[in-house]
Amino acid sequence: MSEKMKADRQKYIKNIVLLMKKCNNCIWEGKVSLDLLLLTKYFYSMRIVSLCLWMCLSIRVFAQQDTVAYRLLAQKIQKEYAPDKRSEFFQVDVKRDTIFLESTSSAALEAFELNGTSFSLPIRTRLLPDESLKGQGYAVSNLSVSNHRSLPQHGAELMTQTLLGTPLQVLKRQGGFYLVRSPDGYLAWVDGGGIKLMDKIDFDHWQKAPKLVFTADYGHAYQRPAPAEIRVSDLVAGNILRRVGDAGFYYKVAFPDGREAYVSKKDVQSYEKWVKKSNPQAKELLETAHRFLGVPYLWGGTSGKGMDCSGFTKTSFFLNGVIIPRDASQQVLVGEPVDVMTKDSIDVQKCLNNLLPGDLLFFSAAKARGLNGGRITHTAIYIGHGDFIQAAGMVKISSLIPGIEHYDSGQSPTLVGARRLLTAIGRPGVSRVDQHQWYLAQ
Repeated sequence: MSEKMKADRQKYIKNIVLLMKKCNNCIWEGKVSLDLLLLTKYFYSMRIVSLCLWMCLSIRVFAQQDTVAYRLLAQKIQKEYAPDKRSEFFQVDVKRDTIFLESTSSAALEAFELNGTSFSLPIRTRLLPDESLKGQGYAVSNLSVSNHRSLPQHGAELMTQTLLGTPLQVLKRQGGFYLVRSPDGYLAWVDGGGIKLMDKIDFDHWQKAPKLVFTADYGHAYQRPAPAEIRVSDLVAGNILRRVGDAGFYYKVAFPDGREAYVSKKDVQSYEKWVKKSNPQAKELLETAHRFLGVPYLWGGTSGKGMDCSGFTKTSFFLNGVIIPRDASQQVLVGEPVDVMTKDSIDVQKCLNNLLPGDLLFFSAAKARGLNGGRITHTAIYIGHGDFIQAAGMVKISSLIPGIEHYDSGQSPTLVGARRLLTAIGRPGVSRVDQHQWYLAQ
């Protein structure tokens, strides 16, 4: 074979490779480009082009088949291993010619790899926390109230909030947001400005440091120990700060990011004493709940600045040293059931006989449409004598009893159950702060 023929053959091979690369791009873009067709001028035989195009279309068909198959498999595995996105992260995507899967569940990743061996596309999995965090898998909320959203975007739905000093597990970063897990197990995205990232050493140092808990409804931290000084931050009930020193009527404190300020001694309490309080009784829980009367309803809110129904119940418990699940549909799964229904309808007499102050009430909007078995959409705290306190429009007191002036004709008929959590403290889902691993000094 002459040198010219060898050179021509190498040229043909090079162009075939280029053609196949073009074909591959076309597959994922769902089209055959003009550039791809123009390459035919480099071939002596249209049979080569036909073969390449046939391979291109065949790969595209297989890729489409794989795409459908992997999505069906992903749905099946997510339903089995990560059915609740609030507590387990599961995300699968195809980029070019590879299936990428991320999850907080190792079982989900293993099941996908095991059942996806028939796919022509390679599979890449990543177990969260992401190794690219380089050891900074810990964080502490750094604002009086940090917003946690459904997506890594400022305009995304507000899912929940965490108070200053709340310990967090960091799972991954995307842009300027971090996917974090809060002590109640809730997953959401928080802006990097709302938290202080830490490695294990810094996190342990924070946990071991003497701290103060802000117990007033609302207040401020100041640059100097005087109320007329420049403010460093606002503060709400439940905020936790590191205690640095003493300054007359003020404590010197430090924020997770190192900012220092002064807070009035009358507005704070020793964190160490606060967490060691005995389990709350109904009286303490209801006194805390009544402090929020008139606070506006805020979807996703969990503080005195604004709160939703389950954020209200959760915060009332937390300010008494108890952590309960975030959402109403999660809270209804813990504690002890209380019988308040007869034939799928509210039984007012049973409510009066069986409910105790401090019990949680649960409602379903589907009941208003005549449907039973709908999801839980609302919760409230029972006060006694048919009264309950709820966040609906604002925090207010309502009644289960028809004919009473403050009877809630919208919510009361949709009651579907009640749970007693005050007697379940220490059981799964109802934890004392000082018994929660994330709050303990290691």
